Amino acid sequence: MSDTDTSAERAVVRDSVTVRVPAKVNVQLAVGAARPDGFHDLANVFLAVGLYDEVTVTPADELRVTCAGPDAHQVPLDATNLAARAAIALAARHGIEPRVHIHIDKDIPVAGGMAGGSADGAGALLACDALWSLGSSEAELLAICAELGSDVPFSLLGGAALGVGRGERLTPLDVGGTFHWVFAVADGGLSTPAVYGEFDRLTATADVPPPAADPALLTALRTGDATALAATLVNDLQPAALSLRPSLAATLTTGMSAGALAALVSGSGPTTAFLTKDAESAETIAEALVASGNCRTARATSAPAPGARVVS
Repeated sequence: MSDTDTSAERAVVRDSVTVRVPAKVNVQLAVGAARPDGFHDLANVFLAVGLYDEVTVTPADELRVTCAGPDAHQVPLDATNLAARAAIALAARHGIEPRVHIHIDKDIPVAGGMAGGSADGAGALLACDALWSLGSSEAELLAICAELGSDVPFSLLGGAALGVGRGERLTPLDVGGTFHWVFAVADGGLSTPAVYGEFDRLTATADVPPPAADPALLTALRTGDATALAATLVNDLQPAALSLRPSLAATLTTGMSAGALAALVSGSGPTTAFLTKDAESAETIAEALVASGNCRTARATSAPAPGARVVS
């Protein structure tokens, strides 16, 4: 047995670890012009919402990924999966082998603009850290998250935060109350790179301003004022998402007609998000969206939600 094998075996101190990790909605997604590296500077106000994936890790002879739940067949099960990449990155930092079985119980829409893949990456990272008894600090885990993807750090933190740069540099934000939401899940997904590419096409002749957080939106979050928040919601990627998936416009109209305070495409889509005045309104709007036939399903929930947490 090699030294690496021995250290890997010594690192495992639990039979399994399960982490629950939330979806997100971007209550503001301000997008700058494309940078030379192909990325875009963002002012990205994240809000974690009460839809969760659960990631369970157990010791195994080799790294493998399985997945169950809605649209699980769309989730890659190879080393391109962010959960697998998280395990590999954490193991490499500590000189051990990522011999672990990662199982994802999926409830966050797949390719829906709600950071489901990023959530799984953050969940696997925290779960493997606990399984291997590494005791990494939050700063260490966030550094790995930033290497994995722009949305992964927020999936670890949860709550609310302003993300700048690619969205990975976070400042936590205060939230003064509970916000009620409905998320309408469309058939099929939208590729985030394709949506950004369409954003670049649509803004090719425009003067795209540097992205900045809206002070009125931050105040609405801090005071828990749903009506004020509704007036400030914005997603600069929404025109691009609607250009690639025009049918989403009907979904947005349906939700507003049913009484939503505001509606927008969630992130790069195609999930659409509806801010409502209370939990009862959310259920009514969800029922109207499903009845319209404009979406596959609709989910009512609330925010903010906690970030990645070990639950067993």
